[in-house]
Amino acid sequence: MNIPEQLRYAASHEWSLVEGDTATVGITDHAQAELTDVVFVELPKVGQKIEAGKGCAVVESVKAASDVNAPLSGEVTAVNDEVVANPALVNTDPYGKGWFFKMKLSNPSEIENLKTAGAYRTLIGK
Repeated sequence: MNIPEQLRYAASHEWSLVEGDTATVGITDHAQAELTDVVFVELPKVGQKIEAGKGCAVVESVKAASDVNAPLSGEVTAVNDEVVANPALVNTDPYGKGWFFKMKLSNPSEIENLKTAGAYRTLIGK
């Protein structure tokens, strides 16, 4: 199970790479493994305001459809069109080419509510 140390994690299995007041967001390796083969990704729109803990995207696999919650609050500044065109990237490279969106943070202190890699490992029992 790949759990990069430099990322922060939501209990709902989204990851965030925070750089200044910007975060890149996707779903974790654990989440994609539970979903199995991802066949569809619906992302928020650029300019959309999203709120931590609220649904902002959808991912569908051959097993199930799941909401993706925003791990942090802010405004979407970019979306990964490549993952929409090729949803399998979520399975093959969840922390790289399989990222979902970038956002400008409206409340950077929310980062403290996210889990470190060690705390996320404990959450998923790894």
